[in-house]
Amino acid sequence: MPRLTVDDLKKIKEDYKASLTLREGGYRAKITVHMGTCGIAAGARKVMEALLDEINKGNVKDVIVTTSGCAGLCSKEPMATVEIINEAPVKYVYLNEDKIKKIFKEHVMEGNAVQDYALVVGSETAY
Repeated sequence: MPRLTVDDLKKIKEDYKASLTLREGGYRAKITVHMGTCGIAAGARKVMEALLDEINKGNVKDVIVTTSGCAGLCSKEPMATVEIINEAPVKYVYLNEDKIKKIFKEHVMEGNAVQDYALVVGSETAY
């Protein structure tokens, strides 16, 4: 039987953590708009409003939207992270209203990450 590597364990942890968080709330996806002072100054409120408009227009009930403080990458704001059950989270950067609408349509609704706006796939870890 092959031995697990540290990378294998990290992947298992990321998958479990993302799916548990979403399943507990009954949602298939979670979008976090990073709304620290830097994000707000860069336009995160407009990004959030555009995202909520798309969700309301589509009457989407299985997606939760949350906010967070500063994600630590102030120069790349506005930013959002998309988490879908059983997939690695994707952090998107340099967002505006049109970009978040495209991300919502293509990634959240159709399952295809928008590579042009993505900074990283996967979770930050403390190990």
